[in-house]
Amino acid sequence: MRLRIQNWHGRDYVHLSGEGRAGVDATAQSRDLFGRFDVALQGLGLSLDNTVRSRIIARDRQSRTDASDVRQQVLTGQKRAAGSSYIWPDRFDGQALSSIDLIAVRPSKANLVKTLVEYDPPINPVRYHVYDGMAYLSGVTSIESGPDNQVADIVPRLSESLAMAGSSWERVVRLSFFMHRSQEVDVLRQAFNDCAKAPNAQSEITFVDGFSAVEKLLEVETTALVG
Repeated sequence: MRLRIQNWHGRDYVHLSGEGRAGVDATAQSRDLFGRFDVALQGLGLSLDNTVRSRIIARDRQSRTDASDVRQQVLTGQKRAAGSSYIWPDRFDGQALSSIDLIAVRPSKANLVKTLVEYDPPINPVRYHVYDGMAYLSGVTSIESGPDNQVADIVPRLSESLAMAGSSWERVVRLSFFMHRSQEVDVLRQAFNDCAKAPNAQSEITFVDGFSAVEKLLEVETTALVG
């Protein structure tokens, strides 16, 4: 397991990352990882309640589904947070089926709680949550045909979530693009810039091998200031 603390926008963010222990299925691996993360956070005076984002990375589609089910069971109540999931075999150094990235934050004041906003009807994970002056949007995907159409489908939904959270594209501070490795970076950037402008956002692109449905080529995570 890897632990990194980053000071960003005046807060300490704890980045945890680990692979499951080989020899058991993805369900057991994922449950064990969340338990190890909880212990690590407690050692820093935090808990899974301080989770702001989690990512499931799996070796195959079934393992992604199994790991996502565990996340839904473990991250309940104030533990719920923005989430996404990917199929990405090259991520693994060993024989594990499941890997998890989790980000938690030390809030500026004790006893702050998240404002969790669900999709209608609710699905897992949340649509977004607001916590200590920041909005964290879950990853958004599309099954439209081709990257341009998928971006054109994703951006309006992100815009709506930002507005609901009391934010805007001008207040977006990070955009994380997870893109199928068959796609081209320049095509993605042009398609996104044609639909949205986020002048203050740091952006990052990660290549993966799949998502929850074979038609999906892209998932976009968004983090923005509110208030």
